[in-house]
Amino acid sequence: MRAIWTALTFVTLAACSSTPTQEQSPASVEDRQPSATQPGAQTQPVQRPPVAGVDLTTGKTPARTALTDPASILSKRSIFYDFDRYDIKDEYKGLVEAHARYLRDNRTARMLIQGNTDERGGREYNLALGQRRSEGVKRMLMLLGATEAQVEAVSLGEEKPKAAGSNEAAWAQNRRSDMLYGGEY
Repeated sequence: MRAIWTALTFVTLAACSSTPTQEQSPASVEDRQPSATQPGAQTQPVQRPPVAGVDLTTGKTPARTALTDPASILSKRSIFYDFDRYDIKDEYKGLVEAHARYLRDNRTARMLIQGNTDERGGREYNLALGQRRSEGVKRMLMLLGATEAQVEAVSLGEEKPKAAGSNEAAWAQNRRSDMLYGGEY
């Protein structure tokens, strides 16, 4: 029995051995580029793709002109509120309508609405009031044609004041919703 196992071991080892192979020579590489001196060779100038236009006299790009032109209503981005209120005043409804039209006509545009408050009131109360302000603007934008995916509403509460000071003039500037487009936040 021992002889059989020894013979099987030698047969197995012999089956596992390999024979040396011939070394292969590297493949040859041919240059197949036509030479300009060969008959039939053609040379053409490089075609450059068109570049988006920019008005160099004003520095405005066409896509952002309406949003940044001070003469356009779309460059105005803040809605101001009375003390402890979140309803949009009549004087700002035209502004919200203009931004809704822009969002409706530019479906890839995105907007972030930041609701803000003045420093009076507790932190939690101010965050809730700021959220109601931003949600009110979002709701009006959506009623006028913007989509849910285009508009996000957040509250900053009293954390991002526009004006410093503890007087009515500063507080009036801080009770607001700011509308920011993608790339601005």
